[in-house]
Amino acid sequence: MNFKSLLTLIGVLLGAWAIFHFKAQLGLLMFPLFFGLVLFVTLKLYHLMSHDDGDKPE
Repeated sequence: MNFKSLLTLIGVLLGAWAIFHFKAQLGLLMFPLFFGLVLFVTLKLYHLMSHDDGDKPE
């Protein structure tokens, strides 16, 4: 795992912790932040998987 992926993973985990730790203060803003975080993780994983497919010899 490279350093950029590790920093992204740490950032996402800290973001998820912050969203659920401060959910009472965030109120309804919690839902768009959560869905944004899920979308970010999904796109990052897709990006990583698409790079892995390019390494395969055909």
